Amino acid sequence: MRADARRNHERLLTAARLAFAAHGTTASLEDIARRADVGIGTLYRHFPNRQALLGAVFEDAVQELLARAREQLDAPQPCTALVTWLRDIITRASEYRGLAKALMTVSYADSRIEEDASDLARCCAPIREAGTALLTRAQRAHAVRDDVSIGDLLQLTHAIALAAEETPDDPELADRLLTLTLRGLRP
Repeated sequence: MRADARRNHERLLTAARLAFAAHGTTASLEDIARRADVGIGTLYRHFPNRQALLGAVFEDAVQELLARAREQLDAPQPCTALVTWLRDIITRASEYRGLAKALMTVSYADSRIEEDASDLARCCAPIREAGTALLTRAQRAHAVRDDVSIGDLLQLTHAIALAAEETPDDPELADRLLTLTLRGLRP
């Protein structure tokens, strides 16, 4: 990427992060381009659609979640490690209003991400793999039922983040819902 294109790309990401934090993931793309001091055409050259922009914004969070998953693989309690990581996902999904809902539309049921899948779906594939490693470890320790899948857990965490997003006056809701959900994971 040329230096000016790289600067525009970074300004667009910064503006998108601010807009998504303030107005949710449905924030106006025109407003994001205006905040970045570029035209809407420049935004679309870098990010052909909203999902591509969301995927790019979420990419930093993905890298942090992957690092946390690697750290948790060495934790002495496999189930606690999985739960800690799921809490991290809920926290990240709650950063931008609407992100949890967008993540819920991503299919976690199949580990193969199709070529024409959205940028957000491709962004989530490594999350699925990292979560599978943590879940498998907890299942091998007989701390989690064998019939639990990572797709189910990820959908549940996004649903919990969405419920918490819709109930901002109850900051403890996400933790209570996760605790209640996790009681059903044990054999």
